[in-house]
Amino acid sequence: MTLASATVRSGRHGPPGKRTGKRTDDRLDRGAGTWFLVLPALIPILVLSVGPLLYGIALAFTDAQSGRTRATQWIGTLNFQDLLHDGLFWESFRIGLVWAVGVTVPQFVLALGLALLLNENLRMRWLARALAIIPWAMPEVVVGIMWRLVYNPDAGILNETIRDLGLGDGRDWLTGLATALPAVIVVGVWSGMPQTTVALLAGLQNTPHELHEAAALDGAGAWRRFRTVTWPAIRSVALSITALNFIWNFNSFALVYVLTNGGPGGRTRLPMLFAYEEAFRYGQFGYAAAMGCVMVAVISVILAVYLAGRLRGGDDR
Repeated sequence: MTLASATVRSGRHGPPGKRTGKRTDDRLDRGAGTWFLVLPALIPILVLSVGPLLYGIALAFTDAQSGRTRATQWIGTLNFQDLLHDGLFWESFRIGLVWAVGVTVPQFVLALGLALLLNENLRMRWLARALAIIPWAMPEVVVGIMWRLVYNPDAGILNETIRDLGLGDGRDWLTGLATALPAVIVVGVWSGMPQTTVALLAGLQNTPHELHEAAALDGAGAWRRFRTVTWPAIRSVALSITALNFIWNFNSFALVYVLTNGGPGGRTRLPMLFAYEEAFRYGQFGYAAAMGCVMVAVISVILAVYLAGRLRGGDDR
């Protein structure tokens, strides 16, 4: 009886060594199947993102230029050494930070107010929500051309409105040294606000309405309800979209290129514009790649600080 039972167990499950080998084979099969499913999405990322990034990093250590007949030479960190003493680049870097902060902060404040408004039970709310995302659906080139018409010194709607109100003769907003950067920042806020609004509105709609009702019954005013109920519910969404907006705004190119092309006098020359000019106007590919590496490093630091803060926040919770 005991021998039969052992034989049945042996026939059903097999020897321990074979059982382990079968499980290992199953894991390998599952791993191969997983990679087979991920591969179609992984190849475009490697080809279009990781590959150019690695090539750009390698190019930063060379003297690559356009129109050269001799082979490109490896020059080590010489491009980065020159970059440290390039006052024009660091001025563009400062302008880029001013632009990124000047666009991101008003974007968030205005988008939060608009999201709170669109979250209320208003008439024709669906139409207001549809109109609010129109700037998001427009390409940056189209937005730039449209706002160039708005800022036109002779026939632009802004100067015409100023004249009709008797506030003056208007001015050339995009070519004035004092007005070019603020004028471009206004366009950046207008064009980027819808995506922030949509993200915050989604967070607001996920907030249980019962919490607001309970706070109201306890006598909490609008500001207190926002501070104790609304903000904790949307804080993670707000931090995420703000960090992404700052990165996107710092890397802006097309909008400012169409509006001012970095002028007047370099007052709106963002780092991406400066690198573009070095590469495609002056043909200094290696030097422009070094600028790109610096910008990638800055963005990586910002992301690391943001992720570290999120992890600490998660641990605290």
